[in-house]
Amino acid sequence: MRQHKVQGQRNFHPHLDTFKMCGGKKSYLAAAVCIITLTSMVTLSYLRLQRLSHLPKIIQEGSRCRGKITNSTITALKDNRTFIISPYFDDRESKVTRVIGIVHHEDVKQLYCWFCCQPDGKMYVSKAKIDVHSDRFGFPYGAADIVCLEPEKCDPTHVSIHQSPHGNTDQLPRFEIKNRKAETFSVDFTVCISAMFGNYNNVLQFIQSMEMYKILGVQKVVIYRNNCSHLMEKVLKFYVEEGTVEVIPWPINSHLKVSSKWHFMQDGTHIGYYGQITALNDCIYRNMQRSKFVVLIDADEIILPLKHPDWMTMMSGLQEQNPGTGIFLFENHIFPETISTHVFNISSWNTVPGVNILQHVHREPDRKDVINPRKMIIDPRKVIQTSVHSVLHAYGNSVNVPMDVALIYHCRVPLQGNLPRESLIRDTTLWRYNLSLIMNVNKVLYQTIL
Repeated sequence: MRQHKVQGQRNFHPHLDTFKMCGGKKSYLAAAVCIITLTSMVTLSYLRLQRLSHLPKIIQEGSRCRGKITNSTITALKDNRTFIISPYFDDRESKVTRVIGIVHHEDVKQLYCWFCCQPDGKMYVSKAKIDVHSDRFGFPYGAADIVCLEPEKCDPTHVSIHQSPHGNTDQLPRFEIKNRKAETFSVDFTVCISAMFGNYNNVLQFIQSMEMYKILGVQKVVIYRNNCSHLMEKVLKFYVEEGTVEVIPWPINSHLKVSSKWHFMQDGTHIGYYGQITALNDCIYRNMQRSKFVVLIDADEIILPLKHPDWMTMMSGLQEQNPGTGIFLFENHIFPETISTHVFNISSWNTVPGVNILQHVHREPDRKDVINPRKMIIDPRKVIQTSVHSVLHAYGNSVNVPMDVALIYHCRVPLQGNLPRESLIRDTTLWRYNLSLIMNVNKVLYQTIL
Protein backbone atom coordinates (compact mmCIF):
# COMPACT_ATOMS: atom_id res chain seq x y z
CA MET A 1 0.00 0.00 0.00
CA ARG A 2 2.83 2.35 0.95
CA GLN A 3 4.66 1.61 -2.28
CA HIS A 4 1.52 2.34 -4.32
CA LYS A 5 1.12 5.71 -2.60
CA VAL A 6 4.71 6.74 -3.33
CA GLN A 7 4.30 5.69 -6.93
CA GLY A 8 1.18 7.85 -7.16
CA GLN A 9 3.06 10.85 -5.72
CA ARG A 10 5.81 10.38 -8.33
CA ASN A 11 3.22 10.53 -11.05
CA PHE A 12 2.23 13.97 -9.80
CA HIS A 13 5.83 15.26 -9.72
CA PRO A 14 7.55 14.03 -12.91
CA HIS A 15 9.68 17.20 -13.06
CA LEU A 16 11.37 16.32 -9.69
CA ASP A 17 12.25 12.78 -10.82
CA THR A 18 13.72 14.12 -14.01
CA PHE A 19 15.71 16.73 -12.06
CA LYS A 20 17.23 14.05 -9.77
CA MET A 21 18.09 11.92 -12.74
CA CYS A 22 19.76 14.90 -14.41
CA GLY A 23 21.80 15.73 -11.31
CA GLY A 24 23.32 12.29 -11.33
CA LYS A 25 24.83 12.66 -14.78
CA LYS A 26 28.19 14.26 -15.37
CA SER A 27 28.41 14.55 -19.11
CA TYR A 28 27.39 17.73 -20.92
CA LEU A 29 25.32 15.65 -23.34
CA ALA A 30 23.21 14.22 -20.52
CA ALA A 31 22.74 17.71 -19.07
CA ALA A 32 21.53 18.99 -22.45
CA VAL A 33 19.10 16.08 -22.78
CA CYS A 34 17.76 16.79 -19.29
CA ILE A 35 17.26 20.50 -20.02
CA ILE A 36 15.41 19.67 -23.23
CA THR A 37 13.23 17.13 -21.39
CA LEU A 38 12.37 19.60 -18.63
CA THR A 39 11.61 22.34 -21.17
CA SER A 40 9.34 20.00 -23.11
CA MET A 41 7.46 19.01 -19.95
CA VAL A 42 6.94 22.62 -18.90
CA THR A 43 5.84 23.58 -22.43
CA LEU A 44 3.35 20.71 -22.67
CA SER A 45 1.96 21.57 -19.23
CA TYR A 46 1.57 25.21 -20.27
CA LEU A 47 -0.16 24.30 -23.54
CA ARG A 48 -2.53 21.96 -21.71
CA LEU A 49 -3.43 24.70 -19.22
CA GLN A 50 -3.90 27.15 -22.11
CA ARG A 51 -6.29 24.75 -23.87
CA LEU A 52 -8.21 24.19 -20.63
CA SER A 53 -8.58 27.96 -20.18
CA HIS A 54 -10.15 28.18 -23.67
CA LEU A 55 -12.71 25.39 -23.14
CA PRO A 56 -16.36 26.56 -23.06
CA LYS A 57 -17.84 26.88 -19.57
CA ILE A 58 -21.52 26.95 -18.59
CA ILE A 59 -22.36 30.24 -16.85
CA GLN A 60 -26.15 30.19 -17.05
CA GLU A 61 -28.94 27.64 -17.52
CA GLY A 62 -32.64 27.67 -18.29
CA SER A 63 -32.82 31.08 -19.98
CA ARG A 64 -33.81 32.04 -23.50
CA CYS A 65 -31.21 33.41 -25.88
CA ARG A 66 -31.18 37.19 -25.67
CA GLY A 67 -29.38 40.01 -27.41
CA LYS A 68 -30.20 41.86 -30.61
CA ILE A 69 -29.34 39.98 -33.81
CA THR A 70 -27.26 42.24 -36.06
CA ASN A 71 -26.99 42.07 -39.83
CA SER A 72 -24.46 44.89 -40.25
CA THR A 73 -21.34 44.10 -42.25
CA ILE A 74 -19.11 45.86 -39.70
CA THR A 75 -20.13 46.04 -36.03
CA ALA A 76 -18.09 47.93 -33.43
CA LEU A 77 -17.88 46.49 -29.93
CA LYS A 78 -18.11 48.81 -26.94
CA ASP A 79 -14.33 49.08 -26.61
CA ASN A 80 -14.24 50.67 -30.11
CA ARG A 81 -11.02 48.73 -30.68
CA THR A 82 -12.73 45.59 -31.98
CA PHE A 83 -14.90 45.36 -35.10
CA ILE A 84 -16.80 42.20 -35.98
CA ILE A 85 -17.39 41.29 -39.63
CA SER A 86 -18.88 37.81 -39.41
CA PRO A 87 -18.50 34.47 -37.56
CA TYR A 88 -18.05 31.21 -39.48
CA PHE A 89 -18.21 27.59 -38.35
CA ASP A 90 -14.89 25.86 -39.01
CA ASP A 91 -14.37 22.16 -38.23
CA ARG A 92 -11.30 21.51 -40.37
CA GLU A 93 -9.14 20.95 -37.25
CA SER A 94 -11.50 21.16 -34.29
CA LYS A 95 -15.04 22.39 -33.69
CA VAL A 96 -14.61 26.18 -33.57
CA THR A 97 -16.32 29.42 -34.43
CA ARG A 98 -13.89 31.61 -36.40
CA VAL A 99 -14.88 35.27 -36.28
CA ILE A 100 -13.42 37.49 -39.01
CA GLY A 101 -12.76 40.90 -37.49
CA ILE A 102 -10.54 43.96 -37.21
CA VAL A 103 -8.70 44.73 -33.98
CA HIS A 104 -6.10 47.13 -32.64
CA HIS A 105 -2.98 44.98 -32.61
CA GLU A 106 -1.85 46.09 -29.12
CA ASP A 107 -4.94 47.22 -27.21
CA VAL A 108 -7.17 44.15 -27.65
CA LYS A 109 -5.89 41.53 -25.20
CA GLN A 110 -8.94 39.43 -24.27
CA LEU A 111 -12.20 38.53 -25.95
CA TYR A 112 -14.84 35.91 -25.14
CA CYS A 113 -17.43 34.13 -27.25
CA TRP A 114 -20.85 33.77 -25.64
CA PHE A 115 -22.78 30.83 -27.06
CA CYS A 116 -26.44 30.25 -26.27
CA CYS A 117 -27.57 26.66 -26.81
CA GLN A 118 -31.20 25.87 -27.49
CA PRO A 119 -33.57 24.36 -26.48
CA ASP A 120 -32.17 24.01 -22.92
CA GLY A 121 -31.05 27.65 -22.76
CA LYS A 122 -27.54 26.88 -21.51
CA MET A 123 -25.17 29.81 -21.90
CA TYR A 124 -21.51 28.92 -22.56
CA VAL A 125 -18.55 31.30 -22.48
CA SER A 126 -15.37 30.41 -24.37
CA LYS A 127 -12.14 32.41 -24.20
CA ALA A 128 -11.06 33.46 -27.69
CA LYS A 129 -7.68 33.06 -29.30
CA ILE A 130 -6.99 36.42 -31.02
CA ASP A 131 -4.82 35.91 -34.08
CA VAL A 132 -3.93 39.26 -35.69
CA HIS A 133 -2.78 38.66 -39.27
CA SER A 134 0.91 39.29 -39.85
CA ASP A 135 0.34 41.53 -42.90
CA ARG A 136 -0.66 44.79 -41.17
CA PHE A 137 1.99 46.80 -43.08
CA GLY A 138 2.58 49.05 -40.06
CA PHE A 139 -1.02 50.14 -39.46
CA PRO A 140 -2.30 49.99 -35.84
CA TYR A 141 -5.40 48.00 -36.89
CA GLY A 142 -5.39 44.79 -38.84
CA ALA A 143 -7.44 41.78 -39.88
CA ALA A 144 -7.85 39.22 -37.11
CA ASP A 145 -9.26 35.74 -36.57
CA ILE A 146 -11.09 35.56 -33.24
CA VAL A 147 -11.30 31.80 -32.70
CA CYS A 148 -13.42 30.10 -30.01
CA LEU A 149 -13.92 26.44 -29.19
CA GLU A 150 -17.61 25.55 -29.40
CA PRO A 151 -19.51 23.54 -26.74
CA GLU A 152 -19.23 19.83 -27.56
CA LYS A 153 -22.91 18.91 -27.24
CA CYS A 154 -24.30 21.97 -28.93
CA ASP A 155 -24.27 23.47 -32.42
CA PRO A 156 -24.90 27.14 -31.66
CA THR A 157 -26.50 29.21 -34.40
CA HIS A 158 -25.45 32.60 -32.99
CA VAL A 159 -22.58 34.05 -30.95
CA SER A 160 -21.90 37.27 -29.06
CA ILE A 161 -18.39 38.68 -28.55
CA HIS A 162 -17.50 40.42 -25.29
CA GLN A 163 -14.39 41.68 -23.51
CA SER A 164 -15.36 39.82 -20.34
CA PRO A 165 -16.68 36.38 -19.34
CA HIS A 166 -19.24 38.20 -17.15
CA GLY A 167 -22.01 40.62 -18.00
CA ASN A 168 -25.53 41.01 -19.32
CA THR A 169 -26.16 39.25 -22.62
CA ASP A 170 -29.26 41.37 -23.24
CA GLN A 171 -26.97 44.27 -24.19
CA LEU A 172 -24.71 42.32 -26.56
CA PRO A 173 -25.22 42.08 -30.34
CA ARG A 174 -25.70 38.51 -31.60
CA PHE A 175 -24.16 37.33 -34.85
CA GLU A 176 -25.33 34.41 -36.96
CA ILE A 177 -22.66 31.72 -37.35
CA LYS A 178 -22.43 31.05 -41.09
CA ASN A 179 -21.31 27.80 -42.80
CA ARG A 180 -23.00 25.70 -40.13
CA LYS A 181 -24.65 23.44 -42.70
CA ALA A 182 -22.64 21.70 -45.41
CA GLU A 183 -23.69 22.65 -48.92
CA THR A 184 -23.00 21.37 -52.40
CA PHE A 185 -21.15 23.83 -54.63
CA SER A 186 -23.57 26.15 -56.36
CA VAL A 187 -20.85 27.74 -58.54
CA ASP A 188 -17.41 26.84 -59.90
CA PHE A 189 -15.76 30.29 -59.70
CA THR A 190 -16.42 33.26 -57.42
CA VAL A 191 -14.42 36.46 -57.91
CA CYS A 192 -13.79 38.55 -54.76
CA ILE A 193 -13.25 42.27 -55.39
CA SER A 194 -12.32 44.49 -52.46
CA ALA A 195 -12.80 47.24 -51.90
CA MET A 196 -14.67 49.59 -54.26
CA PHE A 197 -14.01 53.12 -53.01
CA GLY A 198 -13.10 56.68 -54.04
CA ASN A 199 -16.40 57.35 -55.87
CA TYR A 200 -15.39 54.61 -58.32
CA ASN A 201 -16.46 55.52 -61.86
CA ASN A 202 -14.39 53.35 -64.23
CA VAL A 203 -17.67 52.07 -65.68
CA LEU A 204 -16.58 50.79 -69.10
CA GLN A 205 -13.61 48.79 -67.80
CA PHE A 206 -15.74 47.38 -64.97
CA ILE A 207 -18.38 46.11 -67.44
CA GLN A 208 -15.66 44.67 -69.68
CA SER A 209 -14.09 42.87 -66.71
CA MET A 210 -17.47 41.44 -65.62
CA GLU A 211 -18.18 40.17 -69.13
CA MET A 212 -14.67 38.70 -69.47
CA TYR A 213 -15.09 36.92 -66.13
CA LYS A 214 -18.37 35.41 -67.38
CA ILE A 215 -16.78 34.33 -70.68
CA LEU A 216 -13.98 32.66 -68.70
CA GLY A 217 -16.44 30.73 -66.51
CA VAL A 218 -17.31 32.90 -63.49
CA GLN A 219 -20.83 32.62 -62.07
CA LYS A 220 -20.53 34.96 -59.05
CA VAL A 221 -18.68 38.21 -58.31
CA VAL A 222 -18.64 39.53 -54.73
CA ILE A 223 -17.91 43.26 -54.37
CA TYR A 224 -17.17 44.98 -51.06
CA ARG A 225 -18.50 48.43 -51.90
CA ASN A 226 -17.48 51.46 -49.89
CA ASN A 227 -18.69 54.02 -52.43
CA CYS A 228 -19.03 54.57 -56.17
CA SER A 229 -20.61 56.97 -58.66
CA HIS A 230 -24.34 57.11 -59.40
CA LEU A 231 -23.69 55.64 -62.84
CA MET A 232 -21.73 52.78 -61.32
CA GLU A 233 -24.63 52.13 -58.93
CA LYS A 234 -26.91 51.60 -61.97
CA VAL A 235 -24.48 49.08 -63.42
CA LEU A 236 -24.15 47.22 -60.09
CA LYS A 237 -27.96 47.10 -59.79
CA PHE A 238 -28.14 45.49 -63.24
CA TYR A 239 -25.62 42.78 -62.32
CA VAL A 240 -27.26 42.13 -58.93
CA GLU A 241 -30.64 41.64 -60.63
CA GLU A 242 -28.97 39.42 -63.22
CA GLY A 243 -27.64 37.25 -60.38
CA THR A 244 -23.95 37.71 -61.19
CA VAL A 245 -22.96 40.24 -58.53
CA GLU A 246 -23.39 40.20 -54.75
CA VAL A 247 -22.72 43.61 -53.17
CA ILE A 248 -21.46 43.64 -49.57
CA PRO A 249 -21.78 47.11 -47.98
CA TRP A 250 -18.36 48.11 -46.64
CA PRO A 251 -18.71 51.33 -44.56
CA ILE A 252 -15.30 50.97 -42.94
CA ASN A 253 -14.64 54.72 -42.91
CA SER A 254 -17.61 55.11 -40.52
CA HIS A 255 -15.53 53.27 -37.92
CA LEU A 256 -11.85 53.89 -38.71
CA LYS A 257 -9.61 56.41 -40.44
CA VAL A 258 -8.82 54.59 -43.66
CA SER A 259 -5.87 54.94 -45.97
CA SER A 260 -5.96 54.49 -49.73
CA LYS A 261 -2.33 53.29 -49.46
CA TRP A 262 -1.33 49.71 -48.63
CA HIS A 263 1.48 50.72 -46.22
CA PHE A 264 1.43 53.03 -43.17
CA MET A 265 2.56 56.61 -43.88
CA GLN A 266 2.62 57.94 -40.27
CA ASP A 267 -0.43 60.03 -41.18
CA GLY A 268 -2.83 59.11 -38.37
CA THR A 269 -4.75 56.55 -40.40
CA HIS A 270 -5.82 53.28 -38.78
CA ILE A 271 -5.98 50.66 -41.52
CA GLY A 272 -4.65 50.26 -45.05
CA TYR A 273 -6.42 50.23 -48.40
CA TYR A 274 -9.94 50.44 -46.97
CA GLY A 275 -9.52 47.19 -45.01
CA GLN A 276 -8.89 45.18 -48.17
CA ILE A 277 -7.25 42.21 -46.40
CA THR A 278 -10.15 41.80 -43.97
CA ALA A 279 -12.65 41.86 -46.84
CA LEU A 280 -10.68 39.23 -48.79
CA ASN A 281 -10.59 36.89 -45.80
CA ASP A 282 -14.31 37.37 -45.21
CA CYS A 283 -14.99 36.65 -48.88
CA ILE A 284 -13.08 33.35 -48.69
CA TYR A 285 -15.09 32.12 -45.70
CA ARG A 286 -18.36 33.51 -47.07
CA ASN A 287 -17.89 31.36 -50.20
CA MET A 288 -16.09 28.39 -48.65
CA GLN A 289 -19.00 26.00 -49.01
CA ARG A 290 -20.69 27.35 -52.10
CA SER A 291 -17.84 27.85 -54.59
CA LYS A 292 -15.32 25.32 -55.90
CA PHE A 293 -12.74 28.07 -56.50
CA VAL A 294 -12.38 31.64 -55.22
CA VAL A 295 -10.47 34.20 -57.31
CA LEU A 296 -8.79 37.11 -55.49
CA ILE A 297 -8.27 39.94 -58.00
CA ASP A 298 -9.19 43.60 -58.54
CA ALA A 299 -11.78 44.91 -61.02
CA ASP A 300 -9.02 46.08 -63.39
CA GLU A 301 -7.37 42.63 -63.48
CA ILE A 302 -8.22 39.61 -65.66
CA ILE A 303 -6.45 36.24 -65.49
CA LEU A 304 -5.93 35.43 -69.18
CA PRO A 305 -5.28 31.76 -70.05
CA LEU A 306 -2.80 31.35 -72.90
CA LYS A 307 -3.22 27.60 -73.54
CA HIS A 308 -6.86 27.08 -72.58
CA PRO A 309 -10.16 28.66 -73.61
CA ASP A 310 -11.45 29.23 -70.06
CA TRP A 311 -10.60 28.95 -66.37
CA MET A 312 -12.20 25.54 -65.74
CA THR A 313 -10.16 23.86 -68.48
CA MET A 314 -7.05 25.64 -67.21
CA MET A 315 -7.66 24.72 -63.55
CA SER A 316 -8.40 21.06 -64.39
CA GLY A 317 -4.98 20.86 -66.07
CA LEU A 318 -3.21 22.69 -63.24
CA GLN A 319 -4.78 20.47 -60.58
CA GLU A 320 -3.86 17.34 -62.51
CA GLN A 321 -0.23 18.53 -62.73
CA ASN A 322 -0.15 19.69 -59.08
CA PRO A 323 -2.06 17.21 -56.88
CA GLY A 324 -2.72 18.45 -53.35
CA THR A 325 -2.26 22.09 -54.34
CA GLY A 326 -4.91 24.57 -53.20
CA ILE A 327 -3.32 27.93 -54.09
CA PHE A 328 -2.45 28.92 -57.66
CA LEU A 329 -0.57 32.21 -58.09
CA PHE A 330 -0.63 34.15 -61.37
CA GLU A 331 1.90 36.81 -62.36
CA ASN A 332 0.68 40.40 -62.72
CA HIS A 333 1.58 42.33 -65.88
CA ILE A 334 0.85 46.02 -66.49
CA PHE A 335 -0.83 47.08 -69.73
CA PRO A 336 -0.57 50.89 -69.44
CA GLU A 337 -3.75 52.78 -70.20
CA THR A 338 -1.59 55.60 -71.60
CA ILE A 339 -0.57 53.51 -74.65
CA SER A 340 -3.46 52.68 -76.98
CA THR A 341 -4.23 51.40 -80.47
CA HIS A 342 -6.89 52.67 -82.90
CA VAL A 343 -8.32 49.17 -83.29
CA PHE A 344 -11.67 48.63 -81.50
CA ASN A 345 -12.31 52.36 -81.18
CA ILE A 346 -16.07 51.86 -80.81
CA SER A 347 -17.83 55.21 -81.04
CA SER A 348 -20.80 54.34 -78.79
CA TRP A 349 -18.38 53.39 -76.01
CA ASN A 350 -16.68 56.80 -76.09
CA THR A 351 -19.55 58.35 -74.12
CA VAL A 352 -19.11 55.88 -71.26
CA PRO A 353 -16.63 56.88 -68.52
CA GLY A 354 -13.70 54.50 -68.11
CA VAL A 355 -11.04 52.62 -70.04
CA ASN A 356 -11.62 50.47 -73.14
CA ILE A 357 -9.30 47.52 -72.46
CA LEU A 358 -9.45 46.27 -76.07
CA GLN A 359 -7.37 49.29 -77.09
CA HIS A 360 -4.57 48.53 -74.61
CA VAL A 361 -2.50 45.55 -75.77
CA HIS A 362 1.05 46.66 -74.95
CA ARG A 363 2.54 45.40 -71.70
CA GLU A 364 5.47 46.66 -69.75
CA PRO A 365 8.62 44.49 -69.79
CA ASP A 366 9.87 42.90 -66.59
CA ARG A 367 12.07 45.15 -64.48
CA LYS A 368 15.51 43.97 -63.45
CA ASP A 369 15.62 42.75 -59.83
CA VAL A 370 11.87 43.40 -59.39
CA ILE A 371 9.54 40.45 -58.79
CA ASN A 372 6.10 40.90 -60.33
CA PRO A 373 3.33 40.60 -57.72
CA ARG A 374 0.85 37.74 -58.03
CA LYS A 375 -2.86 37.22 -57.49
CA MET A 376 -4.61 33.95 -56.80
CA ILE A 377 -7.15 31.31 -57.65
CA ILE A 378 -7.66 29.22 -54.51
CA ASP A 379 -9.55 26.25 -53.16
CA PRO A 380 -11.17 28.13 -50.23
CA ARG A 381 -11.40 25.01 -48.06
CA LYS A 382 -7.59 24.81 -48.02
CA VAL A 383 -7.02 28.42 -46.89
CA ILE A 384 -6.95 29.65 -43.29
CA GLN A 385 -5.67 33.22 -43.74
CA THR A 386 -4.78 35.24 -46.81
CA SER A 387 -3.02 38.46 -47.68
CA VAL A 388 -3.37 40.25 -51.05
CA HIS A 389 -0.55 38.62 -53.04
CA SER A 390 -0.05 35.39 -51.10
CA VAL A 391 -1.74 33.11 -48.59
CA LEU A 392 -0.51 33.41 -44.98
CA HIS A 393 -1.76 30.04 -43.61
CA ALA A 394 -3.13 27.12 -45.60
CA TYR A 395 -3.41 23.36 -45.90
CA GLY A 396 -1.50 21.92 -48.84
CA ASN A 397 0.80 23.57 -51.34
CA SER A 398 1.03 26.78 -53.37
CA VAL A 399 2.26 26.86 -56.97
CA ASN A 400 3.41 29.72 -59.17
CA VAL A 401 1.64 29.29 -62.52
CA PRO A 402 4.10 29.75 -65.43
CA MET A 403 3.53 32.78 -67.64
CA ASP A 404 3.13 30.60 -70.73
CA VAL A 405 0.02 29.08 -69.09
CA ALA A 406 -1.66 32.32 -67.96
CA LEU A 407 -0.94 35.90 -66.91
CA ILE A 408 -2.86 38.69 -65.25
CA TYR A 409 -3.87 41.40 -67.70
CA HIS A 410 -3.78 44.55 -65.53
CA CYS A 411 -4.80 47.70 -67.40
CA ARG A 412 -3.95 50.75 -65.27
CA VAL A 413 -1.65 53.76 -65.04
CA PRO A 414 1.91 52.74 -65.98
CA LEU A 415 4.58 51.73 -63.49
CA GLN A 416 7.29 52.45 -66.08
CA GLY A 417 5.83 55.63 -67.49
CA ASN A 418 9.10 56.82 -69.04
CA LEU A 419 9.34 53.86 -71.45
CA PRO A 420 8.77 54.64 -75.15
CA ARG A 421 6.10 52.64 -77.00
CA GLU A 422 8.70 50.54 -78.83
CA SER A 423 10.06 49.26 -75.51
CA LEU A 424 6.68 47.71 -74.63
CA ILE A 425 5.67 44.17 -75.64
CA ARG A 426 2.66 43.86 -77.95
CA ASP A 427 0.38 41.16 -76.51
CA THR A 428 -3.02 40.70 -78.17
CA THR A 429 -4.15 37.64 -76.16
CA LEU A 430 -7.23 39.58 -75.06
CA TRP A 431 -8.38 39.97 -78.70
CA ARG A 432 -9.12 36.22 -78.89
CA TYR A 433 -12.32 37.07 -77.00
CA ASN A 434 -13.20 40.27 -78.87
CA LEU A 435 -16.36 39.08 -80.68
CA SER A 436 -18.08 37.73 -77.56
CA LEU A 437 -16.81 40.59 -75.41
CA ILE A 438 -18.04 43.38 -77.71
CA MET A 439 -21.47 41.76 -78.12
CA ASN A 440 -21.90 41.17 -74.37
CA VAL A 441 -20.69 44.66 -73.37
CA ASN A 442 -23.08 46.27 -75.86
CA LYS A 443 -26.01 44.32 -74.37
CA VAL A 444 -25.19 45.59 -70.87
CA LEU A 445 -24.62 49.17 -72.00
CA TYR A 446 -27.93 49.36 -73.89
CA GLN A 447 -29.79 48.00 -70.85
CA THR A 448 -28.11 50.37 -68.36
CA ILE A 449 -26.58 53.52 -69.85
CA LEU A 450 -26.93 54.08 -73.59
